[in-house]
Amino acid sequence: MRLLHTMLRVVDLDRSIAFYTEVLGMRLLRRNDYPEGKFTLAFVGYQDESEGAVLELTHNWGVESYELGTAYGHIALAVPDAYAACAAIKARGGKVVREAGPMKHGTTVIAFVEDPDGYKVELIQAKS
Repeated sequence: MRLLHTMLRVVDLDRSIAFYTEVLGMRLLRRNDYPEGKFTLAFVGYQDESEGAVLELTHNWGVESYELGTAYGHIALAVPDAYAACAAIKARGGKVVREAGPMKHGTTVIAFVEDPDGYKVELIQAKS
């Protein structure tokens, strides 16, 4: 077995695709409309689905908002330099909600950004 994808429900699919591809540097791997079900699925990631886990962005037509809930946490991405990643994300219009720095009670450098729907994305600096 292996992890295939994580699904996020999004309000504005084009805005979300732009965030994950233009701000976080992922690629749009595939996008399909399902008119009978009134939804669209888009898959984004850093590598092909056959090589690793990706994100499934689900847009249910006509839905204006979602409650994120309190059980969901965040997506985590490995980055070579969290400080540089935050600067690049801000330069591309992304929202940094926790600047890069050591995690509380530890030494790992982390940061958090937020996607257009309010989902948190943790950046974890690779150990040198």
